[in-house]
Amino acid sequence: MKPLSSALRALPDELADFLRRALFAIVIGLLVGAVGVAFHYGIDLATELRQEHHWLLCLLPLGGLAIVLLYQVCGMEKDQGTNLVLVAVREHEPMRLRTAPLIFLSTILTHLVGGSAGREGAALQLGASISSKIGHKLGLEPEEGRILTVCGMAAAFSALFGTPLTAAVFALEVVHVGVIQYAALVPALLSSLVGFLLAGWLRVPPTAYTVSGLAVLSPLSLLQMVVVGALCAVLAVFFCTVTHGAGRVYTKVLPDPRLRALVGGALVLLLSLLDGGLSHQYYNGAGGNLVEAAVTAGGMGVEPWAFLAKLLFTAVTLGAGFRGGEIVPTFACGATFGCVAAPFLGLSPSFGGAVGMVATFCGVTNCPLSSILLAYELFGGDGLPLYALAIAVAYRLSGYSGLYSEQQIIYSKRVPREIDRKAE
Repeated sequence: MKPLSSALRALPDELADFLRRALFAIVIGLLVGAVGVAFHYGIDLATELRQEHHWLLCLLPLGGLAIVLLYQVCGMEKDQGTNLVLVAVREHEPMRLRTAPLIFLSTILTHLVGGSAGREGAALQLGASISSKIGHKLGLEPEEGRILTVCGMAAAFSALFGTPLTAAVFALEVVHVGVIQYAALVPALLSSLVGFLLAGWLRVPPTAYTVSGLAVLSPLSLLQMVVVGALCAVLAVFFCTVTHGAGRVYTKVLPDPRLRALVGGALVLLLSLLDGGLSHQYYNGAGGNLVEAAVTAGGMGVEPWAFLAKLLFTAVTLGAGFRGGEIVPTFACGATFGCVAAPFLGLSPSFGGAVGMVATFCGVTNCPLSSILLAYELFGGDGLPLYALAIAVAYRLSGYSGLYSEQQIIYSKRVPREIDRKAE
């Protein structure tokens, strides 16, 4: 009876702590979710304007310059982007509140002029900067502050993309590979679900795709998933190497960030003109159109080199100093690669595109659980064991590369042993 009596005595304190964290999570979900919704509509408006007025692509060099100058004026020219978010969660480092409006405006400007960048990475910065500032203003202990920052990340990702389970687990999983702080699970889920419900109430549609030609679970399909997962691991390493390398080449050749932005914008404009002119815009923007073509349309109109073209556009854009994220471009590269490779493996292009999308996402983020949940939320439960196998293989074979250099790899991917190193 002694353990029972001790538990009963501790119950009021446990309940009070639970309710306090739940209240914080709900407030963060509402506040950050609202900002995420505004960000969604801002990106959509910028994309519509660019597609209606093709000449806006000609402003790419000026748009890049404007973004660099905006960060310089605000004293944020050395901003590390999403890497700063990971540091804020891991070490409770304060994030400047000005990060939120800066990433908000600069990402919308990137999409307005036709840069190739995503939005989910920007959403993580939005949510983390707002919630981190609130935590520091309230004088919370470091552990509590880290939980609040995770809640902001989850709420922003969920409101923008409409995948609440993925958003909550990704916010927990992306900081430390191999370790999840389950103390933050309830607040992260609550913030994510509140942000998701708010976004739905404000008519932001959740992201989902219709997959055709699903493979049946069999020895052959298991082998096919192993091959697809291995290929996506190679693609993921290549994606990270090229995007990181582009930034280093820009910095070495063009030390002045203003000149980098002008030259980088001109290069993206030149690539757009070579691809089909100002009206084509196939590889500009986030890349949702490529995912639709690869998965929903079963590869209709997807060129065999589409994944390489999207990677090139993205590396040139982000390396030059434009702002945004890499996640949706990663989706686009993985989906277009998967739908092209699928027929050679006896798979339907649609299913191959879906598998390639989530497996490549896992390879670049080192987040297998989030990737499995992503497959469930985007494509439904059918075929989930096959998606999971390809994701697991991509995780295992992608090495220690990653989109975020501040991501901490706690455990080895080969054996259950601590290695505690940064992603490459």
